[in-house]
Amino acid sequence: MRKLLIAATALLGIANLALAQVSLTGAGATFPFPVLAKYFDEYLKVTNNQVRVNYQSIGSGGGQRQFIEQTVHFGVSDNPFNDQQMADIRRNTGSPALNIPFLLGAVVPTYNLPGVTQRLTFSGEVLANIFLGNIKTWNDPAIAALNPGVRLPALPITVVHRSDGSGTTFVWTDYLTKVSPEWAQKVGRGNSVNWLAPNKVGGRGNEGVAGVVRNTPGAIGYNEVTYAIQNRIQYGAVINRAGRAIVADLASITAAANVVLPGDARVSLTNTAAPDGYPVSSFAYILVYEQLDKNKAFKSEAEARAFVQLLKWIVTEGQKFNEPLTYARITEVAQARALALISRITYQGKPLGKEIVGQ
Repeated sequence: MRKLLIAATALLGIANLALAQVSLTGAGATFPFPVLAKYFDEYLKVTNNQVRVNYQSIGSGGGQRQFIEQTVHFGVSDNPFNDQQMADIRRNTGSPALNIPFLLGAVVPTYNLPGVTQRLTFSGEVLANIFLGNIKTWNDPAIAALNPGVRLPALPITVVHRSDGSGTTFVWTDYLTKVSPEWAQKVGRGNSVNWLAPNKVGGRGNEGVAGVVRNTPGAIGYNEVTYAIQNRIQYGAVINRAGRAIVADLASITAAANVVLPGDARVSLTNTAAPDGYPVSSFAYILVYEQLDKNKAFKSEAEARAFVQLLKWIVTEGQKFNEPLTYARITEVAQARALALISRITYQGKPLGKEIVGQ
């Protein structure tokens, strides 16, 4: 009976929410865009076509910028705000920023190698040397040593990278920084970096990189694994810290998230020590002001309530849409952190987060 009452209360909350037509806007990462599009389409049905979300898939850098400029209700990023950004946002607005994890994904090395049908294996060191321009052809001995029995062509390597500010780039370069001292010294991590490989091409968004790789023989790039699958692009296994060649899938992505998660949920999962973990995995985050009234994009309490209800739905009911698109559900610990962060959200002093999370 208690479960039925809880379910009825939750449905009543959504029904009440649907009485006020609300349009919400967000911007940011292309990394989770396929599942975000699914979330927002399904949530429109849940709310009887009353809560619409317009999401601009412009890259994590653009999403962070628009969030800070308060032109959107929320941002989305593959990497959380760093300490300096968190301090700046709090100082400039009077409200802390919250980084709410909502899915787990992976960045994979995508490539176009005509005549090679076997999945290639890469090490972090080899990937760093390719993207540094130290390895210039596909039949380089370092690649061949990792792929015995594969006939690699003497084809020049074209490095494909993001041309926009990107959380996918941050995850990729965060990994390379951890596994390659030369990369750490010469390039480092960031949403945008100075690419050193002489034979390089930029693509906008995950879709742009996927398109260039698909149409360029000899290309190698980096994509969220869903884009590789949807675009039917080859992608490689990566050797993790345990020395195992790991293919990105739901199990290996989830294994990488077996970490101690801080209360604010800001964490890097790359170069995981988990024996079965894929080493270039990451959470994706929804960026939110703790005090929603400090964000000029919010014009009413109805918008604020609709948004908080949406957040709760994403990290609970919405998780069932992750796996069909090759994103892993957030772990139970991450879900608990996400709900705790949502419960902190207020609007004009009203504890909307506590009210809605408690439903």
